[in-house]
Amino acid sequence: MKKVFLVATALISLFLNSYAQNKHTVDKVAAVVGNNIILLSDLNQQYTQYLYQGNPPNDEIKCKILQQTLTQKLLKQQAEIDSVMVEDGAVDDEVNKRMRYSMQRAGGQERLEQFLNKSVLQYKDEIRPSVKDELIAQKMQQKITENINVTPMEVEKYFKSLGDSIPEFNTEVEVGEIILNPQLTRAEKQKFRDKIEALRLRVKAGEDMGVLAKTYSEDPGSASDGGDYGFIDRNTMVKEFTAWAFKLKAGEISPVFETDYGFHFLQVLERRGEQVHVRHILIMPKTTPESLTRLKLHADSIYNNIIGKKLSFAAAANLYSDNKETKYNGGMMLNAENVQARSTFIPVDKLDPSVFLVIDSMKIGGVSKPGLFTAADGKQGYRILYLKSKIPPHKANMKQDFPKIRDAAQSDKINRTLSEWFEKRRENTYIKIDDEFNNCDELKIWTKTTAAK
Repeated sequence: MKKVFLVATALISLFLNSYAQNKHTVDKVAAVVGNNIILLSDLNQQYTQYLYQGNPPNDEIKCKILQQTLTQKLLKQQAEIDSVMVEDGAVDDEVNKRMRYSMQRAGGQERLEQFLNKSVLQYKDEIRPSVKDELIAQKMQQKITENINVTPMEVEKYFKSLGDSIPEFNTEVEVGEIILNPQLTRAEKQKFRDKIEALRLRVKAGEDMGVLAKTYSEDPGSASDGGDYGFIDRNTMVKEFTAWAFKLKAGEISPVFETDYGFHFLQVLERRGEQVHVRHILIMPKTTPESLTRLKLHADSIYNNIIGKKLSFAAAANLYSDNKETKYNGGMMLNAENVQARSTFIPVDKLDPSVFLVIDSMKIGGVSKPGLFTAADGKQGYRILYLKSKIPPHKANMKQDFPKIRDAAQSDKINRTLSEWFEKRRENTYIKIDDEFNNCDELKIWTKTTAAK
């Protein structure tokens, strides 16, 4: 795995350096859409991002990128007519989110800047216009489709139109969970607070905070960068972190403070309007055997109250679960592939294997005894599971699967509406694509019936 990563990194680095060196000498207009032009350098930049996500080199992807960009420009052109805009803050948030993701993949800001052959701030300025266009296009597309709904008759008509293509569904289940995380006493936490306070005093005494962060910080996202988070805004971090970051002046160091992640202290390096450049050190308290013993007793008490009918599973989840994503949903897990519809029906092959092993032998309505488990962040806790329902494999039908069929029918109607919208706009918009992309089959429709203005 390490060798593959190094090869991919080398390929990306080679591409980025080549792109940076040749941008000004090879740049040209790749396409024109109405009064908007698409530069080859912009397409190359998006292809760079595609490679940086770990994807293999593929020239066909450039065709798809140009197709997506043409679509965005057409939507943007209509957005200008309809006065559809996005706030600068929303653009900044999206740019920052993408840069944090890129820095995480690169192993820190310094490595990312080496790959890009430029500073993160320079790169953010370069991608900001394309990110803004993308957000405007998304908002325009939402406006086109915002009032599209399907009636029960349309759902039935859509289902009948599937004919022999009616899908088959795997076994699906509805599973509830109560997640219980261990809580440390003040005395148990104190040694971790003392450890980070000692580090803070070393920084105050003149030691290099970046070196200490690389050595001691337990934040995987920033430790390798000396704790440096770059510039953040007020919506980037948790509230306790943000409060200190925007309270201090450049050069000042915060006291030790606690968040859900553990104990921190931070230093403000620079302030720039509504953004602040910070670095920090994090020490995460470790679970103790005593805290797990206390948690087991607590979990057994909750389980006994559910089994003894003193509490419903939903009420117990609402009162006690530490999973904020499910506790207010009666503890019910949501289908990760259909979160917007808030579907609680999950195909068994999409379940966490450790969850499937428990519920596979349970009867409908059953509740599992508290089980020790390890979360994705490596922390241990106890989990109680509830099997609410189970639907065996079957061919889709209107009685059992109406919500899924309705969603599919609505998606189909939205896609048809968008296709009709684009077809009309393409026919009445001047579109010119450079000959370099003549071999892109997906682009031929864009010039097939366009009328020059």
